[in-house]
Order: sequence, then structure tokens, then C-alpha cells
Amino acid sequence: MAERMTINYEKKPCYDIVFTDSFDLLADELRALDIENRKAALITDSNTAKLFGAAVKEIVGSCCKQVLLYSFPAGEASKTLDTVKDIYKTLIEEHYDRKDLLIAVGGGVVGDITGYAAATYLRGIDFIQIPTTLIAQSDSSIGGKTGVDFDGYKNMVGAFYMPRLVYMNLSVLKELDDRQFYAGFAEVMKHGLIKDSMFYEWLLDNMYEIQDRKIEVLTEMVIRSCTVKKLVVEKDPKEQGDRALLNFGHTIGHAIEKYMNFEMLHGECIALGMVAAAYISWKHNWLSMEEYYEVRDMFVPFHLPISIDSIEPEEILQLTKSDKKTEGSQIKFVLLKKVGKAVIDRTVTDEEILDAIHEIYFSDEDARE
Repeated sequence: MAERMTINYEKKPCYDIVFTDSFDLLADELRALDIENRKAALITDSNTAKLFGAAVKEIVGSCCKQVLLYSFPAGEASKTLDTVKDIYKTLIEEHYDRKDLLIAVGGGVVGDITGYAAATYLRGIDFIQIPTTLIAQSDSSIGGKTGVDFDGYKNMVGAFYMPRLVYMNLSVLKELDDRQFYAGFAEVMKHGLIKDSMFYEWLLDNMYEIQDRKIEVLTEMVIRSCTVKKLVVEKDPKEQGDRALLNFGHTIGHAIEKYMNFEMLHGECIALGMVAAAYISWKHNWLSMEEYYEVRDMFVPFHLPISIDSIEPEEILQLTKSDKKTEGSQIKFVLLKKVGKAVIDRTVTDEEILDAIHEIYFSDEDARE
């Protein structure tokens, strides 16, 4: 059995998300896109290739006239224009044209790279998302944001480009190591905090079932998370307004991610950023002290950090200035008016940001006290 969700673009149906628990329906979904006379290139990373590369390649090969598998080294370090350039070279050498398609099989890095390559190769060819991590299934595979990092700055080069299909086999989440799984939960938590207080409460109530990765609970969790993402991206597909709410926790989170040279996972950094943003929300008298501490402590059972001891707060502040969400010299900071209602605030000062960074900074002096 499968469930479907249609994502609209400019008020018209654009692509479907298919939620299921296997790859059994993938061939039928691909044939519905009329790919029999087309070539497909599977783009994946070295980790995902070992887990699912052969199986997905066999399914895709049964549906189209030719298929190749391109794999790059796993990790954020590969999310560069050099990787995209190598994909271009492979497609050119294999004579891929505008009627062919790319298929992203992997997590957020794979999806972002593949989408950007598809958006720019021959001025645009079709692509499909097959997300295999929680962060990709709950967030990054939806909405058409594609891109790569540039000189360590997150997602500075990219394009809005919609997939033809997003196919989610939720059973693959059982294959994720704990660190990757819980890092993905940060984005799930974000969706409840910014738009759906009932979903946030549901996450609290189903904490143990989520930790045990019960498939029916994971399915409901991902569908509800995608529902929030759908509502936001349909209203503002190119981030001219409310879509920026999805950046809750990302301003300070991205700065930490760069400072740590991507040695921490994206979700781990975003969790720290959300704690900092919730702290500023408390200091603005929007969240109560009790609500702030509940939000902060909710990350703990999901093995996400709420403090960090290896940063220089002043450097983190300066790195926020290079964030792509900055307009002129003013940062668009996403805060919580209340749990389930985020707002964009352009009045947050450097002093408030630095204070929030110190809130999550656990120094050696703190340890000695």
C-alpha cells in the first residue's frame, strides 16, 4: 500500500510524493512518467550505493532503455561545483540529452547536487528524488531547492527546480545509523515548532516509538512533516516571504556547520541553532521560560546537542553575516512567537545573537564551575 501527496507549483499540480515501505512500486511510478525510451542516470553517494544502488539500478533498468550509476564520496565535502562538473562530464560522454533524466538516490547532499545538475545541464532536464535519509524524506527532497556549497558557505550556488516525482521507501530508515537518523529528526522537530503545535505534541507523545523506528509511526511522522513543508512551499515556492520560516535555526546552525568544517552533521548544527533561536524568542517575551527549556530539552532524548564547547562565539557571529538569508546588513532571523507559530524578525541585534550563542556555548570555565 502507498499514500500520495501532490505538491502544487503556481497553483497547479506539479509532482507527487509517494509514501510506501518498499521499492516494489517504483517501476510502476517510473513507467507512469513515460521513461521507456529515455536514459536514466542514478546519482548517489558511496554509502548509499552500497546499500541500495544495485537494487534501484535493476528496477530503473527494467523501465528505460539505458541506465548508469554515478557515485561520489559521501559527505558534505562533496557538495561542490567540482562534483557537479564531473556529473556534467559523465552525462556528456554518455550522450545524455534533454529527454533523459537524473535520479537522486540518497540523502540531502545527493538530492541537492542532483537537482542542481538537472536544473543546469542543457538548461534543464527531468529529475526524480528517491530520498533515503530522514532529513531528505522529511524536508530537503520537497520544494525544489537545489544547490551546492561554495568555499564552505552553505548552498550559495543553486536554483529552484522541481522534480517529476519523489518516491519515499520509508523502510530504508531502519538502515540509517543512529547519528544520521537523529540528525534528520532535527528538521522534523523544526516543522512542528514553526507551523504545527499539535504535531510537536505528537512528537513528544510518540518519543519512544520514534526511537524504536516503528514503521507505522515513522510513516505518520514523515507524512505530517511533509504536510508542513507542502503548505509552506506551495504558498511561497521561491522564498519571497513565508518560506523563509523553514530557516528556523539555520542562521546560527549554518555558521556552526562552517566553523566546524562540516565535521558535525547538518541536523546537529540546526538543533543548536534552534536552541539559540528559541532562547532569543524567550528573551523577546514570546516564549515563556518553561517553553524555552522544554524546546531545548526535547532534543536531548534524540541525541541532538543543546550545547557545544568547541566554538568561538565571536567567530560564529561573524559567520552569520555571510549567511544567504542576510539582506544588506540585516539578518532575517526566524523566531517563535509561540510553539507552532514562527515569524521573521529583522530587528535581532548582534548583541542578542551573541548572547544566544553564549547560551549554547559550554566553555572549559563552565565545566570547572
